[in-house]
Amino acid sequence: MHFSVLCVAGVVGQFEWVVKYSPKSICALKGSTVTIGCTYIYPYGRSIKQAFWNKGWAPNGEERPDLLNDPEYRDRVQFTGDKQHNCTLRLRDLTEKDQSKYYFRFITDQTGGKYQDPDGVDLSVTDLQVEVPETVTEGDKVTLTCNTSCSLTDSPTFTWYKNGHSLSSRTDQLHLQAVSREDKGRYHCAVQGLNSPEVTLNVRYGPQYILVSIHPSGGTVEDSSVTLTCSSDANPPPECNWFKGTSFLSKGENYTMNRIRSVDSGEYKCKCSNEHREKYSEALTLNVLYPPKSVSVSIRPSGDTVEDSSVTLTCSSDANPPTECNWFKGASFLSKVENYTMNRIRSVDSGEYKCKCSNEHGVKYSEALTLNVVYPPKSVSVSIRPSGETVEDSSVTLTCSSDANPPVQNYTWFKEGETSPVGSGHSYSALQSGSYYCVAQNEYGAQTAAAVSVTVKGFGKVVLYAVVAVVAGGLSVIIVVLCVRRKRRGNPTDEVNLQQKSDPNTKDDTYTALHPMSRSSDDVYHTLATVHSSPSDDLYTALDPQYCSPVYDNLAAVTMETTETQ
Repeated sequence: MHFSVLCVAGVVGQFEWVVKYSPKSICALKGSTVTIGCTYIYPYGRSIKQAFWNKGWAPNGEERPDLLNDPEYRDRVQFTGDKQHNCTLRLRDLTEKDQSKYYFRFITDQTGGKYQDPDGVDLSVTDLQVEVPETVTEGDKVTLTCNTSCSLTDSPTFTWYKNGHSLSSRTDQLHLQAVSREDKGRYHCAVQGLNSPEVTLNVRYGPQYILVSIHPSGGTVEDSSVTLTCSSDANPPPECNWFKGTSFLSKGENYTMNRIRSVDSGEYKCKCSNEHREKYSEALTLNVLYPPKSVSVSIRPSGDTVEDSSVTLTCSSDANPPTECNWFKGASFLSKVENYTMNRIRSVDSGEYKCKCSNEHGVKYSEALTLNVVYPPKSVSVSIRPSGETVEDSSVTLTCSSDANPPVQNYTWFKEGETSPVGSGHSYSALQSGSYYCVAQNEYGAQTAAAVSVTVKGFGKVVLYAVVAVVAGGLSVIIVVLCVRRKRRGNPTDEVNLQQKSDPNTKDDTYTALHPMSRSSDDVYHTLATVHSSPSDDLYTALDPQYCSPVYDNLAAVTMETTETQ
């Protein structure tokens, strides 16, 4: 900056000593250049030997050093006047120390020809200072002022800067209407290239933008560590708290979780607040990756699976990312699906099934799932033991076999040509020739086996065995009768009754029964069956002579009489 002061000499007498400055005071900026202009006159007929400037007044005729020779000014001051009437002085790079009163002196060639103007020129040095309010809240009206300690002599043009960028204002004041957080920053003013120190406009405001992030970024694997970070642009700095849902977790901008688990997956939010406002961040989703676990399997429909129906095996697992699931029966691969459907299921589909689920983090098998296919009897057949269709001298055992689930509950035996069952149970003993078949039944149905033929040979021997058995039975009856008679011996009444009962004219059914000619073949067969069902031990006990000796004696006597009669 350059200031000029013109000295105008007035009309003076030819014998006057005069120095004039205009104006007599100057206000200049620190670092600028100022020109102090002046004029002087002196008595006529004299010539100037020396003309110089002094800083400050020299009392009592004391001489002050010439500014041109003063070390503080030597390189910054320039006398641009002459030894006639011009006493102009130029001073550059003003400092605060330059603020003072300056006087012009001159010396003529005659004795006593010295003169120093008693008024001098006042030089004030100032700098630029920006005045800013201490507390500014968002929405306030704010004015910044570029101040100086004195009123500058010239009428300067002001320039305003924010963060080094010029603004549009050209006066000593900068007006901000409804200040916002965007207005915060460093401000300074300048005049003709001379800058004020920077000041900071500190705008106070509540949280508006809250940023959240996860470290490390990308997928978060189970059992690793993760840190959630929250930041806000509030002023003063806010207090931040972390939440999962509505549950408070931690106070602070950073929340660290060690050995993270799958249950830690979810949405997290950060709430930041100061005295001006509180605000929540957007939800931050934490996605924890882990291998399959809790693999479960099920059958639809539940309950028994009936042959020829449809069934779906379902597999589900808890894993992230989702798994690929495969179905196996034993070690055999079946299908690459979560839901495996079998239509018209067969009995051969019964067995244990497993589901294998896998993702990039691991593999897991389900527990075995048992599929139990129920069905009515099938493949029903009759077997003969001993083998072969013709059996001699013994009974035939027929066995009914079938494939059924659940096992057969009822076996029923039939003989072809007859409407009523001849037996039941898993096995049946056939004593007559003919064709036999069985019917196997469970709760889901029944099936009939093909008939098998049974031929029983050696019938004469069977009849003989039957006769012998009948005779033995008759003898047992006689022995019993004789024993009774012996007990009653000596009792006439009993004897008479016994005689009446043993009237020779009465037909003896016992002997009739024993006579082969009086029985049909069917009667013999039925008699054989009856005798066969009696325990043999009873027969031999009854015939044992030691069992009833008195009876035995009578029996022996009767036998001898009968022999003699014949």
